[in-house]
Amino acid sequence: MSVRRVFASFCVLLFVGGSFAASNSGGKVWLSDLDLSKTQQGWGEPRKNLSVEGNPLKIAGRTFERGLGTHADSLLCIELNGGSSRFHAMVGVDDEAGTRGSVEFRILADGKQIYKSGLIRSNDPAKEVDVDVAGVQMLVLTVDSGNDMNYDHADWADAYFTVTGTAPKTVDAPREEAVILTPKPSPKPRINSARVFGVRPDSPVLYTIAASGQRPLWFNAENLPAGLSLDRATGRITGQLRRPGEHRITLVATNDLGETRKELRLVVGDTIALTPPMGWNSWNCWGCAVDDRKIRDAADSMVKSGLIHHGWQYVNIDDCWMVRRNSDDATVGGPTRDEAGRILTNKRFPDMKGLTDYVHSLGLKVGTYISPGPWTCAGYEGSWQHEQADAQRFAEWGFDYLKYDWCGYGSIVRQPDLEQMQEPYLFMRMCLTRTNRDIVYSLCQYGMGDVWKWGAQVGGNCWRTTGDITDSWGSMSGIGFAQAELAPYASPGHWNDPDMLVVGMVGWGPSLRDSRLTPNEQYTHISLWCLLCSPLLIGCDLTRLDDFTMNLLTNDEILEVNQDPLGEQAHRVTQDNYREVWTKRMEDGSTAVGLFNRDEVPQTVTAKWSDLHVSGKLRVRDLWRQQDMGVFEGAFGVEVPRHGVVLVRLFPAAQ
Repeated sequence: MSVRRVFASFCVLLFVGGSFAASNSGGKVWLSDLDLSKTQQGWGEPRKNLSVEGNPLKIAGRTFERGLGTHADSLLCIELNGGSSRFHAMVGVDDEAGTRGSVEFRILADGKQIYKSGLIRSNDPAKEVDVDVAGVQMLVLTVDSGNDMNYDHADWADAYFTVTGTAPKTVDAPREEAVILTPKPSPKPRINSARVFGVRPDSPVLYTIAASGQRPLWFNAENLPAGLSLDRATGRITGQLRRPGEHRITLVATNDLGETRKELRLVVGDTIALTPPMGWNSWNCWGCAVDDRKIRDAADSMVKSGLIHHGWQYVNIDDCWMVRRNSDDATVGGPTRDEAGRILTNKRFPDMKGLTDYVHSLGLKVGTYISPGPWTCAGYEGSWQHEQADAQRFAEWGFDYLKYDWCGYGSIVRQPDLEQMQEPYLFMRMCLTRTNRDIVYSLCQYGMGDVWKWGAQVGGNCWRTTGDITDSWGSMSGIGFAQAELAPYASPGHWNDPDMLVVGMVGWGPSLRDSRLTPNEQYTHISLWCLLCSPLLIGCDLTRLDDFTMNLLTNDEILEVNQDPLGEQAHRVTQDNYREVWTKRMEDGSTAVGLFNRDEVPQTVTAKWSDLHVSGKLRVRDLWRQQDMGVFEGAFGVEVPRHGVVLVRLFPAAQ
């Protein structure tokens, strides 16, 4: 079944299941008396008769006893079955948001919009909602973020139904069919590595040629500079280059079915991460349940699954590898440093150098994590007053990536000014530089002080622009679509980071579950992050990748959008009625275009050539399906499912 037909069915059937199905003829049923756990939202948990932070519901100084406290983007589906005549509520931004919230409330009845509040900001008085729902089978309450999703604390206050028959009940959305759009890779060889790679002089080089196709493959590298060598069986390039410069290398991959060639521009200079890092991070999967075995398993799975053949290369250990302060747990407690001040691992990581050597032996790279404060987010040893020792330790262990997380530093500087925000990151950058090892430097401080404006100045290769992501539509879409104004601050070696990928089996450890994003929301997630030139860090259990998740992570035409050497982040060109068009200029002169539908029903989304600053007859290629859709002139439009995307690339039409 096609995605379009799936969503057509979705809009007709909409929702099934639920609770609270008693008849209550002629009465009033409060929204807060229903099962509010069905609410999907961008942050926090839905609250009965309280704000999202657990305070009394209050809008512009007016307190309400009943209602739903939620956070944009938010969605609640209620089955009426024709049993209610009216729905009433007072809506607005809760006072606990201060002055920063902005939201829009909407109500859909059987797929048609019957109420739209317009933008409501913090301290605006509550707006009254009173809509006719007679005969309606399914009602959908949504709250959409305004300019961004920060502090969008939204209240459906004094919300109730006038019931004439069957009482309302909240329900779950049906699971979409996980349609795999991308055809299987050809058995013929294809080189999938990015076209550019950066290394600093005197830093050890480990570069694995990413290539798909029937194994075995044999590799060659023409014009490989002196100081580097190639393992023809594995495609690994190793060695060291001492002088700055640029080298044009022709990579070659051959199997029994043919040969393919691709030029690699190897840049020896001051900047690394010339394309966004691609890899895996332990946090969204294992949290503090991480250990040596799980990291080795992740590395093994990155190779065995074939992810390594599509450019995935980093295996990153997040928090909780150090010793936890004041812990009675023998596996994580104990001395935090040795007599020389060198940081120690906990017993779950008995041999860190052995672990990094193992990951490197697979042709992969490995990353670590720490805080500039005395402790990390989870209360483990931080780098405070040991920054140079830790940087040297990371280099000696062989790490290639460092995530430096503000967390514990808040105990040192509680209300930092801009200089104080920058100081710990600049200092660690200086320490890393002294190690003579290429370590991708990831600043994690959630976007404070508009870090995108100065992250490159303190030596960051990427910087988090937002709080932590979760696997909900509200969180993912609220974060991703809020990146629209950040495009000018991304460039090769310096990337905006809207946080990790939440596809596959996640759980923040130790228990895991399937991502709560629907299949089409996952297509949107990967498409948007690729357009944004975001670092791509998988957050799921790599040992349990299903076919759908592998499809999401191994479409090389999609990944090319992220890894394009031009490094130009996409920007939004149109936004209308929950339809958005984003565009990204590619190095070869083509244009990547994302057509997104953030609405609850399918919509036709159109990209006009005038908005994209292109002209003439253009060949439109659907990147997820890897097929041409025809030649178009002036515009291209397509029906896009609920919370879905069509990602295309525009090429000049053949004459």
